Amino acid sequence: MIQSPAPWSQQQPAGLPSLKGVIFASVVGSVLVLAATVLFALLPGALSEAADFRAARPCSEVSAPENGDCLSEWPATVVSTETGRSNKAVTNWVTVDLSPEESSFRIRMRGDGPVWRELAPGDRVTVFTWRDLVWQVGSGELRQDTTQAPDREPTVRLAVGLALLIVGSVFLRGAGWLHRRRAVRATDTPTAQVVVVMAATLLAAAGAAGAATVTDTVWLALLIAAAGCAAVWVATALLLRALARRRTA
Repeated sequence: MIQSPAPWSQQQPAGLPSLKGVIFASVVGSVLVLAATVLFALLPGALSEAADFRAARPCSEVSAPENGDCLSEWPATVVSTETGRSNKAVTNWVTVDLSPEESSFRIRMRGDGPVWRELAPGDRVTVFTWRDLVWQVGSGELRQDTTQAPDREPTVRLAVGLALLIVGSVFLRGAGWLHRRRAVRATDTPTAQVVVVMAATLLAAAGAAGAATVTDTVWLALLIAAAGCAAVWVATALLLRALARRRTA
């Protein structure tokens, strides 16, 4: 009597999505969405601070400065400069005195800028502060930021988080799609369908990253990104439907 092969020993039909592909898409999508969630959790405070800094005015233009929210300028004298190295990273420091009554303090400069290269002990400089942070040092007409200056990093993190969220969601959606195709043992996957979805994903991610540059509010950026994604996916669905009709015609 000839025994039929066990179900697990039967070969998988050519073109049928593999289980490894489903698992890979699920894991990648989950990791990307988790990374985006972590970035969003860390963003609100940083974005608010960056927005407040960009909106700050010089203290000379504010009638009643409160909590150091205005931009202050203080004359100072350079005490010393030094360069530190740690794990191949070079850091430039300058120590200044504001007045004989106050102790000197160190400022970490951002990069090897024009001010840093010109400084020498005894030079007179201007220290620019905001909320007790020294964000810039000036020498004559030259200016150079310090490492405490609020910059566009929160905006970049928001843009990256939105892009990760979209791409991760597409991976998770793709994992579900592959699983359903395995269940019905579908083997035909038109190349055009994959290309259209990839292009739509890149377009949606780029639109979401652009939304991060026009607002400092996380929920508003998410709303703009969601609206852009909805428009892209509707257009994608219509295009895929048209391609399917042409293929079956």
